[in-house]
Order: sequence, then structure tokens, then C-alpha cells
Amino acid sequence: MALIYHKQTGNGGSFAIWKIEENAADLLKQLQLKEHETSYLDSLAKSKRNLHWLSTRVLLRHMVNTTDYIDCQVDDSGKPYLTNFPHHISLSHSFDYAAVMINPDHAVGIDIELISSKIERIAHKFMSAHELAFMDSENKIKHLYVCWCAKEAVYKLQGKKNVSFLDNIHLHSFKFDAAGGSVNCSLETAGLSRQFTVHYEELNGYMLGYVSDVGIETLM
Repeated sequence: MALIYHKQTGNGGSFAIWKIEENAADLLKQLQLKEHETSYLDSLAKSKRNLHWLSTRVLLRHMVNTTDYIDCQVDDSGKPYLTNFPHHISLSHSFDYAAVMINPDHAVGIDIELISSKIERIAHKFMSAHELAFMDSENKIKHLYVCWCAKEAVYKLQGKKNVSFLDNIHLHSFKFDAAGGSVNCSLETAGLSRQFTVHYEELNGYMLGYVSDVGIETLM
């Protein structure tokens, strides 16, 4: 496993990206797992999902910087959390890369995606007409991936089911910047609107979006 990127995000938070180069056996050697975790791994068989699960846990161990057992569980909505460390966490993976974001005080969300033209076929399912209207025609694929990663990062941060990318997470108009940038967005649920700034950047053909919960909450 090779650490290819590590960035401080402010407020004591950070994220890291690793390229997955080991096999499952090599990753397992770096972890302390309990029976419920090994049973879950067995249910994944010998698939890429197995490597993704292992690699995010190995990277999490590096991020927390401990040799102790890390009890990483998921709540009823599928959001991961730590029971024996104070950090808020978010995990992501795509093909050959794993991403982990941590923060001692604020909820976080991170998403990494391999850039592919297939996103155009589903754009209407997660983008409103207003959002589609400000896409950069010359960089449409990458612009769409920024939007997907931004919405996915906010979705992971809030950690609840029944939140729609199309109906509940709204992006403000922004210009795509190949060097990276940010996009302002709102999460509107249950009569409340929360504002977030999601940062994005491209890395080795992948798009990355990440956010910390320092947003403003207002009544709608």
C-alpha cells in the first residue's frame, strides 16, 4: 500500500489517499479483527469489495496512528464511527484507491471516484435543471464528477438514509477549475437548511470531494 496524498483540512482534521497494491492476506496482517469483522469479510468473498474494506481499515489505522485495536462500526444508516477513539471519520474507495478523512471535533464526508464518461447517462438522476445549466461544456465530465463527489460527501457527513441527491442536496452555481476549488451547497431536510462548502480536486484520473461540518443551519 502506498500513501500518495495526505492533506490537513483545518480544525485538526485531515485526509489521506492510498493506492491499493497488496492482496487481501497482506492487508489482513496489518489489522486486528474480531469475529464479527472476519465474518463480514467472509461474506464479501474474494472480490474487490474485500480489498476495499480492508484497505480503508488499514489506512484508518495509519490516520489514527495507533497500534491498538480500532473498533470501527456502522450505525443503522450505514455511517461508520469509532467506539474507542474520539475521531469523526468518513471512508471512500474507488477501483485502486482508498480514502479516509478524520476530524477530532466535526463530522466529515469524503468521496473519491474514477472519472468516466458514464456519468453523463445518470446526470439527470442526481442533478437539477438549474445545476445542469451551469455545467462547463468543455469539461462537462469532470464538472459532473465534482458535483457527484460534493453531494456524496455531504450525504456521508449527514449520515441519514432517505436523503436524495436530487431533491435534498442543492449546489450553488460554480465554475469548474482544473486546479481544484470549492462549491457551496445546501442540505434541505425536515424544514431545515444547512449550508456547506465542499472542496474538490483531481488526482491521477480520480475526482475527490471532501467536507467538514462547520456549516450554518437555518429554518426554511
